[in-house]
Amino acid sequence: PLLASAHENGRICLWSIQGKLVKEILPFSKYPSVPLTALCTDISTKMLLAGSKEGHIMCWSIASFLEDPQSGKNQIKEELCWRAHSTEVVDLFHEEEKNVVVTASIDGSVRLWHAMNGCYLGYFGQHRKFELSDISQLILPCDVNNFPTIIKEENKHMEKKKFKYPLMLDRDK
Repeated sequence: PLLASAHENGRICLWSIQGKLVKEILPFSKYPSVPLTALCTDISTKMLLAGSKEGHIMCWSIASFLEDPQSGKNQIKEELCWRAHSTEVVDLFHEEEKNVVVTASIDGSVRLWHAMNGCYLGYFGQHRKFELSDISQLILPCDVNNFPTIIKEENKHMEKKKFKYPLMLDRDK
């Protein structure tokens, strides 16, 4: 078992039960240093979802990594990123049977999204029923104008690389 923690610098740390840092990942998005405010996984722990202070939802595939965390070949791959709210995401969860993600924001809205492509399905309190099977029409909430981004390529920048930058005092500057 691993523990996941979301951080102000936009990173997610995966820890062993003994408290050892196993892996550190960084979202592959335009603004990777945005503070993360919510984390969840699906029941089978194949996906890891994170919500940000700016209203974004990011989704990673973690199944192959969890099979053997010590192996270098099993990577965590970010698969999807979308803007769910115009303000901070305070909570989210993945309902695996219906394959939906429910997000909540500080603006008081609770929204429903298709988990595989980030398609907007509606909000809690709307007058019509949720149509979970029809995702052919790509619509967005009124306060969001960015369509979901499906990340297809492998990204080497998602993992934290260790660099040494010694601090040097330059009195002339």
